[in-house]
Amino acid sequence: MENSKHVLSKIPIFSGLNEGQLEVLAYYEIEKSFKKGSVIFHEGEPGKAVFYVKTGRIKLFKTSIDGKEVTLNILGKGSIFAEVTMFSGLNYPATAMVMEDALIGMIRNNDIEQILLENGELALSLIKELNRRLYYAQSKIRDMALHDVNGRVAKSILDLAYRYGTKTDEGIEINFKMTTTEIANIVGTSRETLSRVLSQLKNDKVIEMKGKKLIVKSLSSLEDLSM
Repeated sequence: MENSKHVLSKIPIFSGLNEGQLEVLAYYEIEKSFKKGSVIFHEGEPGKAVFYVKTGRIKLFKTSIDGKEVTLNILGKGSIFAEVTMFSGLNYPATAMVMEDALIGMIRNNDIEQILLENGELALSLIKELNRRLYYAQSKIRDMALHDVNGRVAKSILDLAYRYGTKTDEGIEINFKMTTTEIANIVGTSRETLSRVLSQLKNDKVIEMKGKKLIVKSLSSLEDLSM
């Protein structure tokens, strides 16, 4: 339970809770291991639980009418997903697939709803996080509509830097492995166009590529491009 409490304390909506509150959540946690390529839930299935990543990586995607896969997000350790199904009785709005072997924590919606009824502080924290998620989703729609591909790529790199970046002597190293295809799907462009934009950013010394590492050399330049 101690490990579960530690992981829960690192998740934004639970980070402000005290030891006792975290212990209550951890009591209801169900922990499951998933192999790479397995599906945690499919789009359209009844939403029964909230999930969070303890180890590994998860991809959230929707499938268009013509069968094309549209990546919504790539999630790493500490990320929470499917929280939109709480209180709503909604089906899962996307499919969650495991990109590398993962350990996933889950709390059934019925259990967490009962916990929130008894804990106003946790309920307020959850509302704040859900609002933040809504703002992020709205921003992504706006970015797709208003920004060209250069701006969308810059915005995506900024988001990864803030969420998974680590400051080093060389710049901000993004400690989250993603293929160019995965990034292209999130940005909403082709792999070839993404490669061209990344090459330009590298030539302009905004980023640096070292093998599979992406190092941000100039946050201000990315911010300017994404505005």
